[in-house]
Amino acid sequence: MTEREAAEVEIQRRGGVAVLTLNRPHRRNAMDLESRKLFAELVEEVVHDEAVRVIVLTGRGGHFSAGGDINSMKGGNIEAEAGRVRMRNALKKAELLYGCDKPVIAAVEGCAYGGGFGLALQADMIIASQTARFCMSFVKMGLMPDNLSMYTLPRIVGVQRAKALMMSAREIGADDALKLGIAAEVVAEGEALARALEIANALANASPAINAMMKAGLNNSLSSDLRAMSEYEATAQGIAFSSQFHRRAVEDFLARRPPQFRWPAARDALRKSSQEA
Repeated sequence: MTEREAAEVEIQRRGGVAVLTLNRPHRRNAMDLESRKLFAELVEEVVHDEAVRVIVLTGRGGHFSAGGDINSMKGGNIEAEAGRVRMRNALKKAELLYGCDKPVIAAVEGCAYGGGFGLALQADMIIASQTARFCMSFVKMGLMPDNLSMYTLPRIVGVQRAKALMMSAREIGADDALKLGIAAEVVAEGEALARALEIANALANASPAINAMMKAGLNNSLSSDLRAMSEYEATAQGIAFSSQFHRRAVEDFLARRPPQFRWPAARDALRKSSQEA
């Protein structure tokens, strides 16, 4: 790994949380082929690292990612089959991140355009600051939406709204993203990563098996049927009942001890509490 590559995508481990940071602020964290390759390698590393329980995605310099770096694109000079192979290899890593057992949280400040929007949608939840702007900008460059966005976006907003966002390349802000279900929470400018880390630390204290089974079940639910999901719930709950985590949770509840897992209060509530203190 060269110093340039190391600087363009950073990895930080904080207990059971791994933070992957896109660090090309001079390009609004748009990724060229080299930084894409490094990001894919780091994704594989953290997904397979048993010490990592939660993954956080973010960007440096006030932006999440502007997608692909247009300066590095060949502008129609690549053969169709070669382009397909290159994209297919990249999407294998996207599938790995989207389908991994670990919760993934995207902390979005500023722009999440094109492939950057697609990357954010691979997360299980997006924490957006008031500065966040989302845009399926592919059509402006004569390109197809990628980074799994053809799969993820319609499952979040519905097919008709996904068509409208992709065909128009319309930019939406944080509040609209929240209304559409794209963002799970909206926080003040500069607070997206802090809030994402609060949630990540809480999820790291939850049962890894439950996180994995919930995520797998929900990711497959829209392409499944009632009977299959009922069977999945029964099997997964059987596993959960037998776990040490469940046994301890029951003991803590009966002994009136604080639970091991607790969702952190919203940042607005935190600010209000600190002002009143």
